[in-house]
Amino acid sequence: MRNFLRTSVVSLCILGISGVPSAFAANKDIIALQAQVQQMQEMMMSMQQSNDERYATMHNLLQQTSDSVSKISSEMDSMQKAAQSEQGSQGNSLQQLSGQMQSMNDSLDELRARLDKLDKTLNNIQSQQQSLAASQAMQTSQTTQQPGQTAPGTDTTQGALAAPPAAPQAPPVDQLYQSASSDYNAAKYNLASQEFNDVIKFYPQSTQAGNSQFYLGEIDYRSGNYKGAIDNYSQVLSQYPGNPKAPTAELRKGQSELTLGQKTAGIRDLRALIQRYPQTPEAMQARSKLNGMGVRIYEKPSPSRHETPTHRVNN
Repeated sequence: MRNFLRTSVVSLCILGISGVPSAFAANKDIIALQAQVQQMQEMMMSMQQSNDERYATMHNLLQQTSDSVSKISSEMDSMQKAAQSEQGSQGNSLQQLSGQMQSMNDSLDELRARLDKLDKTLNNIQSQQQSLAASQAMQTSQTTQQPGQTAPGTDTTQGALAAPPAAPQAPPVDQLYQSASSDYNAAKYNLASQEFNDVIKFYPQSTQAGNSQFYLGEIDYRSGNYKGAIDNYSQVLSQYPGNPKAPTAELRKGQSELTLGQKTAGIRDLRALIQRYPQTPEAMQARSKLNGMGVRIYEKPSPSRHETPTHRVNN
């Protein structure tokens, strides 16, 4: 009996000693996981602080850009009112003023594109913050599981077929248009033409599509390709009649036709410009050009049916 008890005690001691390494290994794994979680939390806090600083910087830049846009718009209104008040015999001055206003319009378009880009960047930062928060929550839930377990919903299948890659897409319209405008201002006309054509191809219903069609005409006009310029300006007038650049397109089209010796077509388009957009600087330039040619300018017909026929006047 004593031998049996002695043997039982020895066996229990052996079993207790053999179980110690297993428990020690499990505790060691849990401590390692907790250290990894702590490290990830510190990284998350650092990234959060960095994103907050970037957000504040971009917010200030966005505010400054918005103020610049408002200032430019105010200056453009003042210049337009000054031009209208000096409608007399200032043809050459009006042409210079129109060029300056066109340049300011281009700058305004670029500022608007920058605003849109900044807004998208802020949205991306917020999305990153949400993704990081979700990742932290998932990692925290995994540390509560026993070592060796698989998290619920984890796919352990090996060799699964990967999904087919998505087809390449065009860049966002604002990014593509801004790149085209930058290349145009840098006189990289071949590259700018490709980018403006991409805007029209991928975003035909956007406001930038009408602007892109106009600048294709401007590239041809500056390059001396007046026939191509006429075609592009005609597209602006027919496809995008409400575009802000339509008056300039009508003026450039008439000037191109006169340069090619198409006098009848040029006079017709300059008259159409005056009738459609009578209060614009482009209409002032058209009047000055027609007066210099000794051509009479028709008044815009009245909508009344009982009025007398339209008279001709010299402006």
